Amino acid sequence: MDIKSFKGALAQIAEERGISPERVIETIEAAIATAYKKDYGQKGQKIKAKFNPSSGDVKFWQIKLVVDNDMLYTDEELEEMQERKEIPQDEARAGEEPPKKYVFNPEKHIMIDEAKKDYPKIKVGEEIEIALVSKQDYGRIAAQTAKQVILQKIREAEKETVSAEYRSKEGEIISGIVQRIEGHTIYIDIGKTLGILNREEQIPGEFYRPGQRLKLYISKVEETPKGSVVILSRAYPKLVSRLFELEVPEVAAGTVVIKAIAREPGFRTKIAVESNEEGVDPIGACVGQRGTRIMAVINELGGEKIDVITFDEKPEKFIANSLSPAKIIGVKVEDKNTATVFVPEDQLSLAIGKDGRNVRLAAQLTGWKIDIKPTEVEPEPADAEGSGEAKEEGAEVEGKKAKKTKKPATAKAKKAKKVVEDEEAENDEADVENADEVDAADEEKPEPVEGVTEE
Repeated sequence: MDIKSFKGALAQIAEERGISPERVIETIEAAIATAYKKDYGQKGQKIKAKFNPSSGDVKFWQIKLVVDNDMLYTDEELEEMQERKEIPQDEARAGEEPPKKYVFNPEKHIMIDEAKKDYPKIKVGEEIEIALVSKQDYGRIAAQTAKQVILQKIREAEKETVSAEYRSKEGEIISGIVQRIEGHTIYIDIGKTLGILNREEQIPGEFYRPGQRLKLYISKVEETPKGSVVILSRAYPKLVSRLFELEVPEVAAGTVVIKAIAREPGFRTKIAVESNEEGVDPIGACVGQRGTRIMAVINELGGEKIDVITFDEKPEKFIANSLSPAKIIGVKVEDKNTATVFVPEDQLSLAIGKDGRNVRLAAQLTGWKIDIKPTEVEPEPADAEGSGEAKEEGAEVEGKKAKKTKKPATAKAKKAKKVVEDEEAENDEADVENADEVDAADEEKPEPVEGVTEE
């Protein structure tokens, strides 16, 4: 055997398949042990092989399990199992515990008394290794069997490696290319394997075509009979926050923190941000100069609208911010995580949003149940035992309402008012003159004298 060429082949397989060289050697050892058992072993034997890649030598051992009478089925138990048509479990299956009892097989088991003759310190349940004579020549069937074992083991090792790699990446974002479309299921090439984008994880109204490059969120890795399957998502809210981490250095560095996120895929997303350093505007950092950063995220999501608001520890301010872009007059916090929001009449439809989407997302973002009322609907007066803040808040709302309903006088109205005042002044002067003339006539007229008549 050319050891140098053999080592080169091992390194190439390990690199192409993405598995370690040690795992490749383990696969070869399992294949050689299978070939040895096929040509030189007995039925039921458990053969172990040890391969030395430096010299090319192979050593073989037969493995036997040390048992006692308590670990073996009795004849009565075997008869009962035969009547029930049950087959005793001889070996442990993958992921299961080993059986508590066995059917004694001299090729697999050895009694504790006999084992202690050669291994005085051996205990029940342990295994002993009995050296076997090494063989170099194998038949065609044994070689074919070894080949199948190598292919199968390498395939299993590759799947385990891929599964472990992507399981460690759960919750991260990955770039992939649409490979094929089968019905409503999209298969994405994400490198070493194919990811699945199911219908419920797709953005409503978004169309996909083969060769299209997308950014996707690794939701989870599922184990199936055919191997591990990577489940991808385009609708998960965390996808938006991961995209902001890619586009906004302040978010990636932790200077700006995304405190909460609410999303209706394909329509609108609201995120609440907060700055951990003074002088850093969280909204400005997310939007970017002339909106370049947020537009990159919007374009990746197919034009989905994104509202970036400021997070606040006070529920009143946080709820008012969450209803952006609507202008809020006042917020009244009530029991059972409920809040009443007062808005101007012309802002009511904007606060609710199309199909109630704006207020629904605000409720998801804040965790509060929000009830929106126009300013014409007066807030209920606070009880005598209620807090003073609620009374002051109501008074403030009423004051703002009165101020808003008062309309400024126009120039035309002022002019008309002045004309009316002038006319009223002239009428008053005329009334005064008439009154003076009447008084003067009354003074000039003589008083009548009794007994004298006018001629």
